[in-house]
Amino acid sequence: MKGKKFGYPSFQKNCRSVEYKTDSWKLSEDRKAITFTDKCGIGKLKLKGTRDLSVYGVEQIKRVRLVKRADGYYVQFCVQAERLGVLSGTGKTIGLDMGLKEFYTDSNGVTIENPRFLRKGEARLKLAQRLVSRKVKGSSNRQKARVVLGKRYLKISRQRKDHAVKLARCVITSNDVVVYEDLRVSNMVKNHCLARSISDASWYQFRVFLEYFDKVFGRVTIAVNPAYTSQECSSCGAMVKNLYQPDLIFANVAVRWIETITPRSTS
Repeated sequence: MKGKKFGYPSFQKNCRSVEYKTDSWKLSEDRKAITFTDKCGIGKLKLKGTRDLSVYGVEQIKRVRLVKRADGYYVQFCVQAERLGVLSGTGKTIGLDMGLKEFYTDSNGVTIENPRFLRKGEARLKLAQRLVSRKVKGSSNRQKARVVLGKRYLKISRQRKDHAVKLARCVITSNDVVVYEDLRVSNMVKNHCLARSISDASWYQFRVFLEYFDKVFGRVTIAVNPAYTSQECSSCGAMVKNLYQPDLIFANVAVRWIETITPRSTS
């Protein structure tokens, strides 16, 4: 259309994604570009990523979502495909007790350190936030500072997800049965003293990937009531009400979206 400016899509203030079904888009033959044909002016976008879309037929792609994030624009593909992993049985059963000091302690006494990504990046976040507040509202410098702040939050989010995925896969592939606490994180974060630490631990995200990988690799995961899971004595099995007795040792017993990035314009 003559006189119309084309470029990256413009989203509403509180909307960061646009989703398409099986129409209004078309992939190139080499699957390295996608063209949106909904007459909104998006046009053709080049795709960068590690996923090979050529292994999937066009009929397998059920949804296409265009997402704006702090570091660029992404195209997500919802693909109908089966993912099955073949693993031999280990004969092992493990229980996980989630915590804040350690990410979890298993029934064998092995502890995994809590990475605390938010705490480690808190100083850089505060600096970026101060730089935003010092800029004049509506200026281009403030917008640049907001982008920097958004990238730092995005990095923390990706670190949490990466940690949850790798740890959940390791736990599932190493055991036949995994038992974990059925924590109500949404209720736990109402405690304003611990809300930040609980959110930083990403227990729920870890659980989501545990349940995902158990279906992929044919394992068994069981969520148990967390009540009294940290009060059982490892020596005699007695339920102890006082958890702060230094002479006792307690065992914590709790018996596709495919994403590619569209590069920013360098102009």
